[in-house]
Amino acid sequence: MPFSSPGPRAVRQTAGAFGAVALFALCAAPAVAADGPATGLALGTIAPFDKVKPGSELPLSPTFTNTGTAALDKVWLSYSLTRGLGRAALPSNCLSYTVGSADEEPGHTQLVCEFDQPVQTGVVYAPERPLTLKALDRALYEHVQVTVDSSAPVPDDGAAAPVHGTAAALKLVERPDEKTPPAGAASSADIAVNAVNSADFQVGGAQLKGKAGDTVTLRVKFANAGPAWVLPQPGQRAAHVLVTLPEGTSAVRTDTLCTNTGAESYACGTGAPWVNEHESRTYTFKVKLDKAVPGARGYVELGSEARPFDHVKKNDTARITLAVSGGTDTTGGGSTGDGGSKGGGDSTGGTGSTTSTGGTGTGTGTDGGTTTTGGTTGTTSTAGTTGDLTTGGSDSTGGNLAATGAGPALPLAGAAAVAVVVGAGVVVAARRRGGRED
Repeated sequence: MPFSSPGPRAVRQTAGAFGAVALFALCAAPAVAADGPATGLALGTIAPFDKVKPGSELPLSPTFTNTGTAALDKVWLSYSLTRGLGRAALPSNCLSYTVGSADEEPGHTQLVCEFDQPVQTGVVYAPERPLTLKALDRALYEHVQVTVDSSAPVPDDGAAAPVHGTAAALKLVERPDEKTPPAGAASSADIAVNAVNSADFQVGGAQLKGKAGDTVTLRVKFANAGPAWVLPQPGQRAAHVLVTLPEGTSAVRTDTLCTNTGAESYACGTGAPWVNEHESRTYTFKVKLDKAVPGARGYVELGSEARPFDHVKKNDTARITLAVSGGTDTTGGGSTGDGGSKGGGDSTGGTGSTTSTGGTGTGTGTDGGTTTTGGTTGTTSTAGTTGDLTTGGSDSTGGNLAATGAGPALPLAGAAAVAVVVGAGVVVAARRRGGRED
């Protein structure tokens, strides 16, 4: 049976089809009263998927009932997949298209199946065989939004051209043994898919070097070495980075994603609530070397967000060392191996890449691949592989940036830090209007 394609109309389906709030409804049972009596369609209970291994297949066979007063000529089942999920063979009465990220919503894949057959009232129906999804290599905290409708959904803004399936067509069958949905059940539900996977968030430090009075460039880095991308709960952000300058220095200009938290400490956003796999960001500061302070050093470290997926802790903190000539002290403070560290010994950066090659997942989800800039200074890139971070480049007046090792995390003053991070999130949201590629 032919699929009635709605065409490339730039109309959002149900306020974006995969809005940031609906994306995370961690409930197995359908929501209440999301669809009025005009359609008279209600989904049955759909259980979440837990402890999913990347590469495994996920059969999805939703049930629904026409709770209206008249039979329907046809219905549509739609599935919105977060970017850690793909699908297997697509039936010929279904189509697939991708939607890029925009504002605070990540990109997703949309599958739409048309069933051109009568749907009687009070009868429980389901596709005759499950629609098979697949957990990609980058899967971690994923979601599927399932919707049944009596009219054809239209593509969201930014949707790619739809692709029709080529596998054998699906049809609906009656499920007399299934219970009908409870009164007031919704026509849409979100299903959590939690994968057994990890993501390595890491930071890289630098060395400030020059004469007293010089203004030099400081570049420090954040990256997700993967393999998973990280999608946080609604209203939260996956990560932020804390930058503390060494004693004897002061920031002349800060990165546009960073907010001062007091003295010479800064909280820096990551450009979006989520963090893609193999994504990296460089934070750039102009720093004045006010005076030589023996043994002075600063720190770059991950913020206070919970990271149960990150099992590598040694790269959560890195040093910013200082070597200043002139003034009252000509010896500088560039050493990274003495007892002035915050706790244990040093670990040195590795040979990670910060160039862009995209993600490793397969399927219909969108992969990372474009490079964006964070305001006038911060930059983001993606890379196929990322190891421990290194830093490079040179300062604007003759100083050099060098890689430094990692140390224990710097404590953060609780109430002040929370206020700063919230403020940084507002700045990031304002800058991201207009879309962001995955």
